[in-house]
Amino acid sequence: MANLNVAILGPQGYAKEVGKKGTSTDITFYNLKRGESTVTIVEPTRYPERLAPLFFAASLAKKAILVVDAIDAAFGESVIMLQALGIREGYLILRNYLDAGRIKPVIKGTVLEGYEQIEDDPISLRERLLDEADRLKEAPPSPEERGGAIPVDHFFNVRGIGTVILGTVAEGVIRKHDSLKVLPGDKVAQVRSIQKHDDDFDWAQAGDRAGIALKNIEADELDRGAVLATDDALQSEAKISGRAELIRYWPAPLKEGMVLHVGHWMQFLPARVSSVEAEDDWRSPLLGLDLDKPLVYRSGDRAVVCQLEGSKLRIAGTLELP
Repeated sequence: MANLNVAILGPQGYAKEVGKKGTSTDITFYNLKRGESTVTIVEPTRYPERLAPLFFAASLAKKAILVVDAIDAAFGESVIMLQALGIREGYLILRNYLDAGRIKPVIKGTVLEGYEQIEDDPISLRERLLDEADRLKEAPPSPEERGGAIPVDHFFNVRGIGTVILGTVAEGVIRKHDSLKVLPGDKVAQVRSIQKHDDDFDWAQAGDRAGIALKNIEADELDRGAVLATDDALQSEAKISGRAELIRYWPAPLKEGMVLHVGHWMQFLPARVSSVEAEDDWRSPLLGLDLDKPLVYRSGDRAVVCQLEGSKLRIAGTLELP
């Protein structure tokens, strides 16, 4: 089974014309399945009033579909988020008689320059996405392959089964009966069973959307953003220092004491700036951050840095994690 993860950004509810609705909170999942091929679509339900859903939806995706009704703040912010996350594959759907020439200046120099413009036809889009999933090649992992990590986006208790989490495998392989570290923290949970698009499997690997039933942990001991992992290289730190790259539109240098939010995987955490070393370029400062709770990451990962208060522009840039 090969799975394609897609974010649909734009007018609320567009994705319901493309896939079958699944889990819905501040982000809503839609599913497609044909034979062994599956597509997971995620839409930021609570955006634009909240920025976090836009980050979550885009960060889960390998490909993005940007539906444009107007050249407005939400459109511009979506472009910036896709650029920050480096989502280079995608489609543009222009509506309301918008001409490609009008959006060209906005997307110039961004990943969206490489997006293909397609017609506003949800049925055709559905078939296109399934065809792409058909072309994905997924071989079962070798028995030796380990080092898996799955960030949690939803979790709940199921009568007769126990604690179940939903998430998209970020790296490596998660196997049935694995003992998983629950990060941040020191708890360990065991995999009872794995489902992918309602089918039982003995494993899930990078890119798979999975529901995992767990033993030795209760649902109320989990939070969104927790990472279940067998990867010993993952770090969990509440104080971090890294090189930031601010977007070209960001108006002023970051200052000590500012409150930012750091987005990585399914984490979107408040952080106070403890130090700024700007040297000759204030758009590329070395930042020290004190986070409200430990951030789980692999050294060299890239996070998105946001400032939610005091400016219409909410996405500041990116941060290379130490």
